[in-house]
Amino acid sequence: MTPSARLSAAIEILADIEARRRPAGDALKDWGLSHRFAGSGDRAGIAGLVYDALRRRASSAYVMGEATPRAVLLGMLMRERGLDREGIAKLLDGSRFAPEPLTDAEAAALDGASLDAAPAHIVGDYPEWLDPHFATVFGDERADEGAALAARAPVDLRVNTLKGNRDQALADLSDLAPEPTRWSPLGLRIKLDAGAKSPPIHAEHAFIKGWIEIQDEGSQLAALLAGAKPGEQVVDLCAGAGGKTLALAAAMENQGQIYATDTDKRRLAPIHERLDRSGARNVQIRPPKSVGNQLADLEGRMDLVLIDAPCTGTGSWRRNPDAKWRMRPGALEQRMKDQTEILDRAVSLLKPNGRIAYVTCSVLDEENSGQIRAFLGRQTGFKPIPPADVMGAALGERAFMFRQAVLASDEGLLMTPRRTDTDGFFVSILARSA
Repeated sequence: MTPSARLSAAIEILADIEARRRPAGDALKDWGLSHRFAGSGDRAGIAGLVYDALRRRASSAYVMGEATPRAVLLGMLMRERGLDREGIAKLLDGSRFAPEPLTDAEAAALDGASLDAAPAHIVGDYPEWLDPHFATVFGDERADEGAALAARAPVDLRVNTLKGNRDQALADLSDLAPEPTRWSPLGLRIKLDAGAKSPPIHAEHAFIKGWIEIQDEGSQLAALLAGAKPGEQVVDLCAGAGGKTLALAAAMENQGQIYATDTDKRRLAPIHERLDRSGARNVQIRPPKSVGNQLADLEGRMDLVLIDAPCTGTGSWRRNPDAKWRMRPGALEQRMKDQTEILDRAVSLLKPNGRIAYVTCSVLDEENSGQIRAFLGRQTGFKPIPPADVMGAALGERAFMFRQAVLASDEGLLMTPRRTDTDGFFVSILARSA
């Protein structure tokens, strides 16, 4: 397919997403099934256009003066891909399968494109109803924080120290030009240009051998900050597919025991294969029971309970740009209820002097510091470990610069794409008294 034909396809898919209010992944899959002539490169290129348009939907519509799928795509080509009016006009030449040529109004909008007078939620490309929530956390910097959350994410990898080291993985993946991550001592980063196809990491020798796992640097850091030590007894209450479980197993050097569980056994399904590949031998899977408590025998015995809490996912918008436009206030309210229940559930599992590591991939105060303040008001005998102490213990010489980058509070620390060049993650470590 020509670049112009890909633009036409992207406009068609954006129209389908808008008309049927469906996830972008579903619309892209259906389009691919009904256009089997399109090769993998075409499908990847079209997907990139669609997701980039969703990243910059609000600002693109603003500069174009309308929010149609075509207008959003044209605005994105300028906002995200850096094309000027002439470059965009060359793609819209009216040839077969190409979009119709630019109208005079579209050309004028592109020539005069400016966000100087735009409100914060437009500049930051996030839903207007979230603006008060962003203002609570970021104040006057909320537009910049939102814009960073709208940018495309790199591919981050975590080196599995149970099987190798970072130098070994760097050498094996040299054709992908990975670089060591800034903060995580275990991370590698593959940077992607706009429109670039994500590399097939699952087919790499290093992945098949279990030397690496795909994991955002922020998620790696959250696992490190949890401070799991060799020989400890640990519960991962929201293990899901096992990304942080695997990171904890490596940090514990296969010593001690991790109990991985989740409220939905379907989310646990991928963890079995990942454990086999990783070489982790200190993990026990505890699927949920239809009757009774699958963790009853662990009460009062745990050194650490990790809660990778269900949340709105506002910190992962770089990877799921359509999710922010589908998010509704009711979702925040439900996630807050879920978080409250899980935090209270963790208490009975801890032994004296045990710890709760509470983690979200959200940037909203209600799910982060606000949730911790509410927990401390309900539960006695807990105190947040100061973020500076948490960072110093986990990151060593990197801790000083990391402290300057994160947004720290009495309750924990917040990473964001703008501040730490990671996904948005909140981490709070709560210590129980003896």
